[in-house]
Amino acid sequence: MTSVNLKLKRWPGWVLLGLAVVALLAVGATRDTGPRTPDERIEAISKRLACPICQGESVYESRNTASVQIREAIKQDVNDGIKSDEQIIQDIVVAYEGEELLVPTADGVEALAWALPAAAFVIGATGLGFAFRRWQQSARALGEATDDDYALVADAMANFDEHEDEPVPVRAEASDDADDA
Repeated sequence: MTSVNLKLKRWPGWVLLGLAVVALLAVGATRDTGPRTPDERIEAISKRLACPICQGESVYESRNTASVQIREAIKQDVNDGIKSDEQIIQDIVVAYEGEELLVPTADGVEALAWALPAAAFVIGATGLGFAFRRWQQSARALGEATDDDYALVADAMANFDEHEDEPVPVRAEASDDADDA
């Protein structure tokens, strides 16, 4: 009766936690806090593109001539106000043969760069949860420690303290087997 009672008390907390996580993920995925001024848009776009010449630098960081030209193209497109950020990025990626994206897109095979680590984390956490539950159940199945158990441990500790400085004897079972062959 008490195990049923404990289970009934635990599940609402887990349901509320799950709902809170789903709600936070939904808000985080749909909320648009993108740049609002043209300068912020230019900065945000140039931070998402890699310098075609420099290794590991964004167009925003690089002072290379190619990066300066890309920033000017971004500035021109933003000031024209016709294209969205994604269209500007796509035009630059096409012009430089697709090597300029620092951040993978959220579609196709590139979406795996975002989804696989998150999925691995969720699967790992779930697996650990099941393992911890199984370990806890097996520990409960052993029962509570008795006075005999405590006495056995105390005796072993006392014997260990007495023989701590003595060398541990090595068994010669392997050599006996070799002599028989």
